[in-house]
Amino acid sequence: MIDPDTQANWVAEAEEEDDAEEMPLSLRLSIADTLTLGNATCGFMAVYFTTTGILIPHLQGSQESGMARHSAATAVILMLLAAIFDLCDGLVARKLRSSPMGAELDNLSDLISFGLAPAYFVLVYGMVADDAHQRVSAVAAIVVLLAVVLRLARFSCVTMKDGMFQGMPSPFGALTVVSIVLLELPFIPTLLAIIGTAWLMVSRVEYPKPRGVLAVAMLGWIVSAMGLLAAWAFDAPGGQLLLQTGCALQVVLGAVIPLFATARRVNTFRDNRRESREARAAQLP
Repeated sequence: MIDPDTQANWVAEAEEEDDAEEMPLSLRLSIADTLTLGNATCGFMAVYFTTTGILIPHLQGSQESGMARHSAATAVILMLLAAIFDLCDGLVARKLRSSPMGAELDNLSDLISFGLAPAYFVLVYGMVADDAHQRVSAVAAIVVLLAVVLRLARFSCVTMKDGMFQGMPSPFGALTVVSIVLLELPFIPTLLAIIGTAWLMVSRVEYPKPRGVLAVAMLGWIVSAMGLLAAWAFDAPGGQLLLQTGCALQVVLGAVIPLFATARRVNTFRDNRRESREARAAQLP
C-alpha cells in the first residue's frame, strides 16, 4: 500500500519496525537458562537463610538453637537444590538447546550458589561456633570463594578430554565444605579440611562428569542428603547421627575420588609404556 501524500510504502515500514522490535537471539532465554537462573536464586536464598536464621539471632544473643538448626538445614537444602538445577540445565541444554548466554549464566550462577553461599556459611560458622576464630574463618571463607572463582575461570579457558573435569567440580566442592562444617569437628581439623577442599577445586586432579548412571546416582545422593537434613532439622530420632554419617560420606567421597583418578592415570601410563616396549620389541629383527 502506498501513501498518496508521501508515496511511502507503509507495509515495508511496518515490517522494518517489527524487525527492530524483535528481541535479539542472544537475549532470548532457553529452558536450560531458566534452570540456571533457578540455581542462582537458590544460592541467594541460602545466603538469606544463613543470615536471618543463624547470624542475626546470634548477634542478638538468642539462645534458640532450634531456629538456627532449621535455618542451617534450609540453607544447605537450597544449595543442594541449586546443585540439582546445575545438573539438569546441562542435561536440558544437550537435549534441546541453550542460548548464547548459557555458558556465562551458568558460571555466574555457580559463583553465587557454590562460591558465595558456602564461603558465607563458613564465615558465619566462624562467628557463631564456640571454639572458632572469626578472623581465621574469614580467611578460610575467602580461600573457598577464590578457589571457586579460579575454578570457574579455568573451566571457561581450558579444554579437557570428554567426560572429565579438571579439579573438583564447584557443586561437589561446595557440598563438601558445608558437610565439613556440619560435622562439628574441632576448629583446626575443620579449617584444614576446608582449605584442602579448596585446593582440590583448583588442582589438576580429574573428576568424572555426571552423565548417565553417574548423573542418576548423584541425583539420588542429593535427594537423600535433603532427607537427612530434614530429619536433623525436625530433630527426628537419630537425625543427628544420620546427618553426621551423610556428611562424613560426602567428605570421604571428596577424598577418595582423587585417589581413584590418580590410580587410573598411573595404570594408563603403565599400559602405554608396556605397549610402547612391546611395539619396539616387535620391530627388532
